[in-house]
Amino acid sequence: MNSAFSEIKEICRTKQFGKLFVGDTENTLIQFFRYCFVGGIATVADWGASYLLFHFVFHDSHAVAANVISFVIGLIVNFVLSRFWIFKNSKVKNKFAEFLGFAAIGLVGLLLTAGITKGFELWLADKTAAYQILGKIVSTAIAFFWNFFARKFLLYSPPSGRTNCLRRSSSAFMVR
Repeated sequence: MNSAFSEIKEICRTKQFGKLFVGDTENTLIQFFRYCFVGGIATVADWGASYLLFHFVFHDSHAVAANVISFVIGLIVNFVLSRFWIFKNSKVKNKFAEFLGFAAIGLVGLLLTAGITKGFELWLADKTAAYQILGKIVSTAIAFFWNFFARKFLLYSPPSGRTNCLRRSSSAFMVR
C-alpha cells in the first residue's frame, strides 16, 4: 500500500492529475477515487429514476416497485461505468456471470443498508426523528466501502500470475 501512496504523491508532485482520471490502473487508491464518482453517478441515476417512476409512471404509488426498478438502473450504471473506467481485469470471463457477481455484491450492500437502518430505528426512533437520516448516512458509507472492496477483491483483483504486493514499474507504481 505504501507504493500506492507513493504513486499518488508522484502524481501530485508532478501535477499530472489527469492520471487520476485517465488510463488503466491497478492502484487501489486511484480506483477508489474513481469509484467515488461512479458511485455518485449511479446514485443520481437510482434516485432520479425512483423519483420519475414513483411520480410519473406509477402516479404517486408503488414506492417499492419504483425503488426496486431504480436500484437495478443504478446497479447497471455502476456496472457499466466501473467496467469501463475502474476495473479492467475481471476474474470472471463470462460478462453475464460477472454482472451477476457484481449484482450479488450490490444486494449484500442493500441488505446492509436495510439492516443498519432498522438498527438505527430500533435504537433511536423513540429518541429522535433524525434516526432515518443518521441510519442512511452510516449505512451509505458502510455499503459504499463494502461494494468497492468486495468488487475489487472478489471480482477484479489482478489477473493470475500477479501477486497482490505492490511493486514499482518503469513508468508508475502498480499492483503486481
